[in-house]
Amino acid sequence: MVLVFGGTTEGRKAIEALEEAGNTFYYSTKTGEQDVPLHHGVAISGAMDATAMTVFCQKHGIRLLVDAAHPFAEVLHQTVANVAERLNIPAIRFERIFPARDPDITWIDSYASLISHLSPQNCQLSTVNCQLSTLLATTGVQSIAQLKPLEEQGVKVYYRILPRESSIALAKKQGAVDEQLCYYEDPREIPVNADAILLKESGSTGGFQEKVKAAKALGMQIYAIKRPETPTIFHCVNGEHGLRRMVEKLLPEFYPLHSGLTTGTCATAAAIAATTRLLKGETPQEVPVILPNGETIMVPVGYGEDYAYCIKEAGDDPDVTDGIEVRAEVRQVDQFEICGGEGVGRFTLPGFDYPPGEPAINKAPRQMIRQNLEKLSTVNCQLSITLSVPQGEEIARHTFNPRLGIEGGISIIGVSGIVKPFSEEAFIESIRKCMEVAKASASERIVLHSGMKSEGFLQDHYPHLPQQAFVEYGNAIGAALQIADELHIPRITLGIMLGKAVKLAEGHLDTHSKKQTMNKAFIIQMLEESGCDTKVIEQITSITLARELWGIIPSEQIETFCRTVIRHCLTHCAPLLPHGDLTILLIDDAGGIH
Repeated sequence: MVLVFGGTTEGRKAIEALEEAGNTFYYSTKTGEQDVPLHHGVAISGAMDATAMTVFCQKHGIRLLVDAAHPFAEVLHQTVANVAERLNIPAIRFERIFPARDPDITWIDSYASLISHLSPQNCQLSTVNCQLSTLLATTGVQSIAQLKPLEEQGVKVYYRILPRESSIALAKKQGAVDEQLCYYEDPREIPVNADAILLKESGSTGGFQEKVKAAKALGMQIYAIKRPETPTIFHCVNGEHGLRRMVEKLLPEFYPLHSGLTTGTCATAAAIAATTRLLKGETPQEVPVILPNGETIMVPVGYGEDYAYCIKEAGDDPDVTDGIEVRAEVRQVDQFEICGGEGVGRFTLPGFDYPPGEPAINKAPRQMIRQNLEKLSTVNCQLSITLSVPQGEEIARHTFNPRLGIEGGISIIGVSGIVKPFSEEAFIESIRKCMEVAKASASERIVLHSGMKSEGFLQDHYPHLPQQAFVEYGNAIGAALQIADELHIPRITLGIMLGKAVKLAEGHLDTHSKKQTMNKAFIIQMLEESGCDTKVIEQITSITLARELWGIIPSEQIETFCRTVIRHCLTHCAPLLPHGDLTILLIDDAGGIH
């Protein structure tokens, strides 16, 4: 059993990650005011001291604590650490992502330090003018009492608080008056043009960078309270993937199936290790890898004579690449480059992220490698990274690479950096669980998508919908629609990219490449229905991937073709949702919605 302390954006992310397990957990907030959809989670509210937390853990058989509370909830952090130590159970700190500290900001250790720094005596002694007449404090209602001494020093302080009755009442109890209170949700908006602004180092989800940018634009001085140190007992993560992997490590039985790493993440880890040895002479046994979503995970690595390597870990996902060694050799050159060595395939046909002749290293892994190495190398240090997989050529024969025109080895792929494992039965059940959570969110519409890339495009299309409204179907389109009907969901949007759409249009409700391949004859039929001439149709014989159609069909006929594909898709999908309203959106490679 797992007990999570939340009330934050990180708390919401923790819920999403833990719900995937299908096992019960507890989600605790101080006030119970955070509205979160829970299916397997049980919501509890009320502050817990060490005694209450200990009793709760013993009564409910808690074997893992997750602290996803606000960075400045110091009392709670220490209480969780003390209880974890007392009961000898592991504790995870789900931390925020924090940018590097900006030297243009005055960093303060505490409110007392700020008051001392701004005192008339210190300002007279300082070489920098720090005297203020007005200050906007965005540090929360609890900080008002601690900032009152500033008012006694002649500083007029405005307090930005949440527009809640409880917050307003607490502010006034601490001596604030209506004139001092301001409310705004968007961190890019600063309604009070004071001399200076006071922030907490609240991280990316706290809108810290947006507030700093807005304050700089107004010429305000910026003061920031440093975040408190995390107790050493915690296992720290800063994202949902890292949380899941840490739970899998500390409480293995909580998730029926365990996650793994993409070949792209393995290649990135090997490149980081090789670069660290080249530039610093260090050989760490694990390295931090920044994933595409911005979070950092630790990945084990090893070293050869002139290379570093990472062993591919597929988790419980059936994958022929499980256990392979992904190597990276790094040297300094005049221009940054990523090359493919032994066992890494090459594109021989058009239609991929890179042209024929290029190594089969997809765009997302290349971006991961570059982003991570930029953190290690100096501005003028250019690197050449050669990736290799000693067993790659043999393994590739057991994949779809030969059929796709990728020759000589495996592909280095992965959009999220993490492989979530699912048997077919478990995956269908996960869709149901996610759909139940989505329904509980009371969203006006549930949006089905095939994965991270299409989800991002659809979130841009429906920016007002909550995160829980977006449910991944993978390839199981038919099963997802049947579940939606069983759950009586009134409005569904199915977002689909062309590769899956041409299969669905033909009536294949499971679009997995192991079960269905692209039928060129049916594509030609749809092109003819769309009024395309023989010149267009003749080009179809040479395509390998359906997305190549975007570059073949004349721009003036694209929308007609899209309507034809969607019409065929609706023919097969609409009967599965007889009581609901189904919208199908066709997504092109640039994120365009048709």
